Amino acid sequence: MWNEKYSDPRFIYGIASNDFLKQSVHHFQPSGSILCIAEGEGRNAVWLAELGFNVTAVDASEVGLSKGLTLAKSKGVKVDWIHADLQHYNPGKQAWDGVVAIFAHFPPDLRSQVHADCVESLKEGGVLLLEAYTPEQLEFKTGGPSNPDWLMTPEILEQELRGLTFERLQKVERKIIEGIGHTGTGSVVQVIGVRNS
Repeated sequence: MWNEKYSDPRFIYGIASNDFLKQSVHHFQPSGSILCIAEGEGRNAVWLAELGFNVTAVDASEVGLSKGLTLAKSKGVKVDWIHADLQHYNPGKQAWDGVVAIFAHFPPDLRSQVHADCVESLKEGGVLLLEAYTPEQLEFKTGGPSNPDWLMTPEILEQELRGLTFERLQKVERKIIEGIGHTGTGSVVQVIGVRNS
């Protein structure tokens, strides 16, 4: 599905980084190592690389990653691109200073596994930044999955991200204009979580 979606010559979600990531990037250690999961066409990874972070981007779509590589070359930055299904990808233990999950929606069983892996992969004091649509997003119809099981709430994330201290765990409504894929007011949950010792 994603290869087909990303085969559009346009960047489906644009080439600018996510607004929540922009507002929260100061939580990351300067020049740290950051893993971007379900990174799609690479907009967030490329922006982080422009800021001097050491970035690795993982996605299941070869087409999306190819577009990300093209974007990175146009910006003169390097990102490590990994083609992998997150069901089978091991991000390691205490390997990253930061993990970014922007609209990384999965079926509940896979989501809980991926979120647990993300927590385990953070170094002590490492930071997870996550933004995802909530069930209320189904009323807005401005982007995101149509299956309510794939959507997230603060309560779900508090359970699935055990091992983090939350500096932010909040549901908000905000305007999201990201390419043609996200096009208006949306209901999201935002997380800034720090890995405990």
